[in-house]
Amino acid sequence: MADLDALRLRFARALEAARAPGGGPDPAPYADDLLARWQEPQRRYHTLAHLTAVLDHVEVLAEHAADPDVVRLAAWFHDAVYLPERSENEERSARLAERALAEAGVSPVRTAEVARLVRLTVTHDPAGDDRDGQALCDADLAILAAPPSAYAAYAAEVREEYHFVPNDAFRTGRSAVLRQLLDLPRLFHTPHGQEHWEATARYNLAAELELLST
Repeated sequence: MADLDALRLRFARALEAARAPGGGPDPAPYADDLLARWQEPQRRYHTLAHLTAVLDHVEVLAEHAADPDVVRLAAWFHDAVYLPERSENEERSARLAERALAEAGVSPVRTAEVARLVRLTVTHDPAGDDRDGQALCDADLAILAAPPSAYAAYAAEVREEYHFVPNDAFRTGRSAVLRQLLDLPRLFHTPHGQEHWEATARYNLAAELELLST
């Protein structure tokens, strides 16, 4: 079970580091709103466990990022709005970040950067010089390189989130997503991701695709 107090502290530290000293209201209500969103009942994979994992992976990749505190905030907001049957979750999450961070005292430049990073998780295809985007996207996709049992649990949780989709339609759609990922020249963009996650992720994706085809 997630440690809510520890997560509140992590959000507060990221917010306070991203804004000017003494430059805004108490972080607690913003943290609580986000934590409530991440615990909504329709979520199976996109839960506090996923949020915590992404935050942990951001720490691993922090040295690669140009502005790690902005990346940390983007991790908090990247799936803050999540309804499996809707296609505009990233855009709605980005707009939530724009509203909340402006109110919380984050500068317009950094607020815009958080929102840009959230929108980037639609494609997970950052530019070659986009160090913040590379860090966030790699952190978000690190689950693809999980050990077999953890990857199987992830795949099962994704299926549970799309419980309203018939089996044949889910197999077709999920297979298309997996093929699209496997067709990318690279899944990960940071040196750490390429060295430690790329090969395992491709193995996992290919194994799931084969399973869906049988």
